[in-house]
Parts: sequence; structure tokens; C-alpha cells
Amino acid sequence: MQEVFNRYINYLEVERNASPYTVRNYVTDLLGSKRIKGFFTFLTEKGIVSINEVDRSVLRDYLLYLMEQGLVKASIARKLSAIRSFFRYLVREKLLTVNPLQTVSSPKLDKHLPSFLTNGEITSLLAIPDRATPQGQRDRALLELLYASGLRVSELVKLNLDQINTDSREIRVWGKGSKERIVLMGEPALRALSVYLNDGRVNLLGGKSSDALFINRYGGRLTERSVQVILNQYATMAGIEKAVHPHMLRHTFATHLLDGGADLRVVQELLGHASLASTQIYTHVSKSQAQKVYRNAHPMAQEPIAKSEDR
Repeated sequence: MQEVFNRYINYLEVERNASPYTVRNYVTDLLGSKRIKGFFTFLTEKGIVSINEVDRSVLRDYLLYLMEQGLVKASIARKLSAIRSFFRYLVREKLLTVNPLQTVSSPKLDKHLPSFLTNGEITSLLAIPDRATPQGQRDRALLELLYASGLRVSELVKLNLDQINTDSREIRVWGKGSKERIVLMGEPALRALSVYLNDGRVNLLGGKSSDALFINRYGGRLTERSVQVILNQYATMAGIEKAVHPHMLRHTFATHLLDGGADLRVVQELLGHASLASTQIYTHVSKSQAQKVYRNAHPMAQEPIAKSEDR
């Protein structure tokens, strides 16, 4: 099974062109972590040494094990998705004739509306970086760009200088599955980016050379983890009580666009969603925001409706 697993990982990297992050998750889900047994570890402990011995009952036993460990439905569904992908590969390579997961369904997930920042919160957040310092100039440009473009943090840290067109305010991005798309930025993001490129980035490089757009104080490419740390610091300084993460700025971008009357398909294109269904969740957020505004603003929504005999 180890040989088959190695071939599968190579398939993900070469043929599927999966991101390192995706590959890492699949490896963890199949091999396990310190706390949770991976699917292969579970099979070994059950004395199963061949993929041909895996059937529906084995899969049910593994799902039961995951539930007993207290994993939430989303985590179980992700692990099942990794196993499902592995067995699809086995059928594709004719190593199996039947996929034992064909009749195994994923747990039904609880639907949660994505959290986003209000106009006041995003304004406060963007005002925090000290624009008199190189790092502050970088951070202001970084935050402005995340909010203005709806970029994923993985896309942001991979940006190179040649992907930025300041004349047209466009950024060429390779998203999930190496799909190329064009994202846009407004005037505030362009101004912040220009200051960073002409001043802050030059100072951070300190004479070094790099194609990366966002760099750390040592001149190396900024990482996703660093962006999360930066965002946490500024959110705390801005007095935002929500658990702010880079993807929340993507949620905020989409929600504010729809609140402003943007067409759903345009937002889909800007976000790089393959399916319109992925974008439609933001319409629910937008509607809930509209209801809140209505309740706070409309006089008849604030007072109890009078009984007919009082009219």
C-alpha cells in the first residue's frame, strides 16, 4: 500500500497540479497525526494489508472511530473526501474495479454564514499600520489589497512584481487548480501599494533582489503564517473583538460588493469560484445585513404593531 500511496501523491502533484497545502492535507488525512489515526494506520491496526480488503464496513468502522474522537462533521467530511479521492485514483488506475465509497455518504454539514467585518471595522483596521515605517507601509498595502481584491492569502503571498499592473489596477492571479484570473484594486489600494513599492519594499530588501511582491524584514517572501500574525496584531490594536483571519477579508470583500449592488456572477469571477453555488452563500449574508439595517432604520420595524382596535 505504501507504493500505491506514493504513486497517488505523485499523481496529485504532477497530474492534478494540487497545491502543496492540498497535498499536505491529503497526506495528513490518510497517514494521520499524533492525535488522530490516519486511514492507513487504522487499516494496519485492523490487520488489513491490501486495498482489496477494504469494504463498506471497514469505512463505517473508521468513520465511527473519528466520531468517537470528537471530530466535528467538517473534519470528518474532509478526511472522507481524501479517502474518496484516493479510491477514485485506484479505480482510474485499474487497481480496483469497484469503489467501496460509492454508497458511503459524507456527514451532513451544519451551514454557517461566513463572518465578515463591518464598514467601521475594516476602516479601523486599515488605519492602524504606521505608514512612516517600511513594515507599516507593507502591511497597509497588504491589508488594502486583501480587502480590495478578495485574494486568498495563498494567492497573496505568491504574488510577484510582474503580476501587478498599476496602470490598469489589475492583478493577474493563479488560483486553485492553477486557474488564471484577473482581480482588481481600487484607488486606496493602489496608493498604498505605490508607497510600499517605491519606499517600504526598497528598504526591506536592503540591496537584495527578489521577485516577490510582499517580503519580510530579511528580504524573503512573506508567508501565510506571517500574514495571519500581522492581521491578528492589527485587529487587536483596532479593538475588533472578532477572531479575524485573512479569509475574513475575502468574505468582507464579497459581502460589501453584494451590499453595494454588485452582480453575483461578477463577484463569482472576481473570487475565482468555479461554481456559482460557492458565491451564493454571500447573498444570505447580504440579506441578513439588509434585515438588520431595516430593523434599525425603519420606524415600523422598531415598534410593535398596534392592535386593530387601537387604530
